[in-house]
Amino acid sequence: MITELENALAKNRSNFHPMVDFVAATEKLFPFDFTDSNTELRAETIADTNLFAEYVNLQLKDSGAKYGIGGYNENRKLYRRSDMFDGEEARSIHLGIDIWGPAGTLVYAPLGGMVHSFACNDNFGDYGATVVLLHQLDTVAFHTLYGHLSRADVSKLSEGAYISRGEVIGQFGAPDENGNWPPHLHFQIIYDMHEKKGDYPGVCKPSERDVYLANCPDADLIVNMMQYV
Repeated sequence: MITELENALAKNRSNFHPMVDFVAATEKLFPFDFTDSNTELRAETIADTNLFAEYVNLQLKDSGAKYGIGGYNENRKLYRRSDMFDGEEARSIHLGIDIWGPAGTLVYAPLGGMVHSFACNDNFGDYGATVVLLHQLDTVAFHTLYGHLSRADVSKLSEGAYISRGEVIGQFGAPDENGNWPPHLHFQIIYDMHEKKGDYPGVCKPSERDVYLANCPDADLIVNMMQYV
């Protein structure tokens, strides 16, 4: 079914509403690299939310970019900042796409769907305020997850409510409500939620990469912004 989902997303790609306000003709995106190959990003910077936010903002300013973007299937060093990713094998493979920008940035529904669930996942390094929508496209049902939103966005929702294409879902949350990250959106496509509500792993162990990627196809099939980096 994952192939059916990818085919349906590819077929409808031009119909999805932009998820953030971005004008490709006049505005720029900065492709962040959060792998070990980025030697400019030091462990002490990652560990401190304020220093990490300064790093993100400086990259955007110096490149003249409105947003930073990237991360699908990236083996990241970012998660060493939080013990929630630790274990015999640490989780480090990112399963969605991140869009980095100012707190308060509006997030729009790329297609219509129903509110599946929502939660405030408040552990350090977690999603913070999170929304999951349920969609059906060309008879294929699937979910989208929006992490690191503001708590006010979540407080207005109710399960089963319909969200229209282009409707504002929420906005980038500040660090004190988004899991202690620099403001950004984590967006992920999920075929099967495996009975989870308001949460689903956005990062997996390297040994489980193939299993999770088979359930979480490339988020840019909907975001449709990586072509501009």
